[in-house]
Amino acid sequence: METFNISGLRVISLSHNNLSGSLPPNMGSILPNIEELNLGSLSNLVGTIPHSISNCSELTILELSNNQLTGLIPNSIGYLAYLQYLNLALNNLTSESSLSFLNFLTNCRNLTTLSLTLNPLNGMLSVSTGNLSTSLRNLYANVWKIKGRIPNEVGNLSRFLSRNYLVGSIPKLIGNFRNLQGLFLSNNKLTGSIGDNLCKLQFLDVIDLTQNKFSGSLPYYLGKITSLREIRMGLNKLSTNIPSSLGNIQDLVVLELLSNNMVGSLPLEIGNLKAAILIDLSMNQFSNRIPREIAGLQNLAHLSLRHNKFQGTIPDSMSNMVGLEFLDLSHNNISGIIPKSLEKLKNLKYFNISFNKLYGEIPSGDPFKNLSSQFFINNEAFCGS
Repeated sequence: METFNISGLRVISLSHNNLSGSLPPNMGSILPNIEELNLGSLSNLVGTIPHSISNCSELTILELSNNQLTGLIPNSIGYLAYLQYLNLALNNLTSESSLSFLNFLTNCRNLTTLSLTLNPLNGMLSVSTGNLSTSLRNLYANVWKIKGRIPNEVGNLSRFLSRNYLVGSIPKLIGNFRNLQGLFLSNNKLTGSIGDNLCKLQFLDVIDLTQNKFSGSLPYYLGKITSLREIRMGLNKLSTNIPSSLGNIQDLVVLELLSNNMVGSLPLEIGNLKAAILIDLSMNQFSNRIPREIAGLQNLAHLSLRHNKFQGTIPDSMSNMVGLEFLDLSHNNISGIIPKSLEKLKNLKYFNISFNKLYGEIPSGDPFKNLSSQFFINNEAFCGS
């Protein structure tokens, strides 16, 4: 590189090539005017990120993901005042236990996206994390080894910290950060109730609290966040029932509440979730009948109600759920016959009603022709081919 005069270059984009080597230690003096440096997914980019990168003072985009970079993330990155996009994901980069580089990144007031996913970072999340740029909308930090409580001050980050070792509860002040778009706190050890503070986040499109120790109920006011497209709260200790207000979220695509302690009937308003393609309420304590209003979910592809205490019959109206590909009603107390009208579900590939109290003739038309007999075992008295 040094045999040419490239000091005037403003953009270098070499991602997804078979290039190898390392970043030159004096890259700051070689590329003083560089604004965009795209070196992601090279075949063998090794070595460290040089401290001299701070001299690339015009940098707005730094893409170094999916390489084999090692060593500490240099604090000097924090001197890149114009930096907007920083992607260091999928490397072997490390940090001091204080995660000091995050303190220095608070100087990058234009930073909108920061991705550190799948690096062996190990440390304690500090209060200073909350001083990261107010422009920051995307922080991808999953599969760190971050420990400790979530400071109240970090509530201004929109995409958050999944698969770490966080403990404690969701900070109450998180409701003050009205521009929050996605809350990702899955695979931690967080406790307490979800609380009503999330309900102030009117731009929220994803809540992922999967696999924590949250207890209590789903907040009724969750139904006021009509921007929501995904609610993922499986593998917790949530109790009580599903609030009817969830029926107000008409753009909801995913509702996952599996493996909790939820009880009661499914609200009739569940049929209002016209955009939903996946609903998993399995392994709870839901009871009473499956409401016939569920037939309003005509775009639904995946429905799992297995391992609950549902009673009554399979609603004949479910034959209108023409998008269904996966339907699991196993391990309940459902009785009666299989409605022959379900033969209209031409897209159905998986239909499990084992371990119930069903009887009568199994329909013989599509989609029942190719289903395994295991899907019908442990019922009262089935007959048919």
